[in-house]
Amino acid sequence: MDFLLNLLVSAGVILLLAYALPQVHVKSFLTALWVAFLIGLFNATIGWLLRGVLNLVSFFLLEAIIGLIVTTLMIKLVDMLVRNFKVDGWWPAFVIAIATAIALALLGWARGGDEEYAKLDNQPKLEQYFAHAKTAEANTIRFI
Repeated sequence: MDFLLNLLVSAGVILLLAYALPQVHVKSFLTALWVAFLIGLFNATIGWLLRGVLNLVSFFLLEAIIGLIVTTLMIKLVDMLVRNFKVDGWWPAFVIAIATAIALALLGWARGGDEEYAKLDNQPKLEQYFAHAKTAEANTIRFI
């Protein structure tokens, strides 16, 4: 469900930017949906490799910027592969990458994200079990 929602939001952002920017051309919503799917697929495969290499070069200090640059490269790659999608230049592709990242971040924030992942582990640690056992032993009355 999350994947489909992310895909629809990404396609919506691409379609909105096609109307807002004269350098971006998309024929229909289905084309935008296909483009969003391909960008996600390429980001997960080729982009993952590029991000890994470029993050090693930058010592992981510029991870967000490198992620945007790699997404821009994937948008230009999809531009070359899909006939009904055209991006004239690198800056409009970079704007699409930024807008998509912001929209998906806002969507994740609105959904609440994975709260179980964000919570601290409230399970007692081994030391706490021993401390509890000592206090319980001290508080018990022994009958001999």
